[in-house]
Amino acid sequence: MKAFDAVIFDMDGVIFDSERLVILCWKVVAEKYGIENIEEACRECLGLNREAAKEKMLLRYGADFPYDTYKKEMSDLFHSRYSGGRLPLKTGVVELLTYLKEQGIAVALASSTRSEVVLAELRDGGILPFFDKVICGDMVKRSKPAPDIYLKACEELQVEPERAYAIEDSYNGIRSAHSGGLRPIMVPDLAEPTEEMRELAEVILPDLVEVRKVL
Repeated sequence: MKAFDAVIFDMDGVIFDSERLVILCWKVVAEKYGIENIEEACRECLGLNREAAKEKMLLRYGADFPYDTYKKEMSDLFHSRYSGGRLPLKTGVVELLTYLKEQGIAVALASSTRSEVVLAELRDGGILPFFDKVICGDMVKRSKPAPDIYLKACEELQVEPERAYAIEDSYNGIRSAHSGGLRPIMVPDLAEPTEEMRELAEVILPDLVEVRKVL
């Protein structure tokens, strides 16, 4: 791989094995209220911030869909099950973060999730100290796939985008990093790589263990 100064991580589906758990909680809510095709709807929202995800859901289910009510019920269920350090880390996370720190590589997070949740989950997971900067969905105007969050992360780290790798699992995340001029690494979680992803990503790897080997 080319020389680099920073690695910027997405969170859900890259650091935490959380996306499938969010979908499980949405399925509980969907069954209770008779919401159809919720898994498909959730997959469309991968990588999006709260506002963009709501917009997608309202487009699918109609303007009168009580998204905020259902989202809160899903979130409450999710946090009752997985908060307090119970959210599982993806394989190889700590080893990769440790390696980057040992090499003096700058590390940031660029998550579409809001700050309060991100910081709590990183703290509970015992990995917050690894990150030099944490950029969240409520700190930028436009959601992924716009490049705003990655450009802000680079700005905060004081690195050029072309000297930064972005580790992503979602299509919107890869699009965001690529359009910002970063070098995307796709580590698929729920979304299988498509032809578009193969074109946009510098490399597609099965897990963070392989990322560590490549870097």
